[in-house]
Amino acid sequence: MDGSAAIERDREALKRIVASLVAMAGPAVGPDPEARAEGEPRKTLPRHLWRAILSLLRPAEAAARRLVIAAARGLVVCLPPPRKQRPASPAPLLRSLGIAVMASPADLSAAARRARADLSAAPARPRSVSLPLFDPLPHTPTLGRGGNRPARAVPRILFPGLIEPSPLPQPPSRDDPVSAARLGQRLAALAAALDDLPGQAMRFARWKARRDLGLTRRTAPLRGGRPPGGRLARFEPSEIRPRNIREVDEILAHAHSLALYALESPDTS
Repeated sequence: MDGSAAIERDREALKRIVASLVAMAGPAVGPDPEARAEGEPRKTLPRHLWRAILSLLRPAEAAARRLVIAAARGLVVCLPPPRKQRPASPAPLLRSLGIAVMASPADLSAAARRARADLSAAPARPRSVSLPLFDPLPHTPTLGRGGNRPARAVPRILFPGLIEPSPLPQPPSRDDPVSAARLGQRLAALAAALDDLPGQAMRFARWKARRDLGLTRRTAPLRGGRPPGGRLARFEPSEIRPRNIREVDEILAHAHSLALYALESPDTS
């Protein structure tokens, strides 16, 4: 089964969806944010618009992740040899235990040289945001003590005549401003992944090589059940689909079938 044509078709469809999401977000996530009268860039979106974009962004990210997995089928990479770790100095542990540690003049001069080299080095570039290769794990609610609960869910124990009831907090309004910084980063990461699908496939192939050597904690990139954010559990004919199915749901279901085939039938030729 050669899925290169199907992968390319889904990739082009996802690129159109990402372009529409960027247009929906407007200048809040664009390269030239809109400036207010005071000169500060507008970095917020109304809550209803933020939620609408997020409802389409989640399945688009899941679909792109599955296209990466499908494109990585048959890729074989050779990992570089592991780096030799420098022996850890016992000085910090001894100092934490209250034991005095005397440093020699040679150690002090070496530490001074390292500090000067760090100060003279060029500033590090900000770390770019990339598309995650794994599905987010389902959230497990915290039971017992220590769990964060909204104020409306906390029991209100009152004593008539002694304690006045406190008003419950108002629910968020649909027009409340919500920060669009993280949303813009996710859109940029998704667009970059779709523009460089072979490079993302090499990322996934390197992760598989590390997993086969037992060097990763995560063993499966996809979680069970319905794909995150989608409304279709699998790719079905249009005659039996529900009416509220969006284009991104169809793309996600099709990409999910491609990814499952790539994971279950690896190309070893």
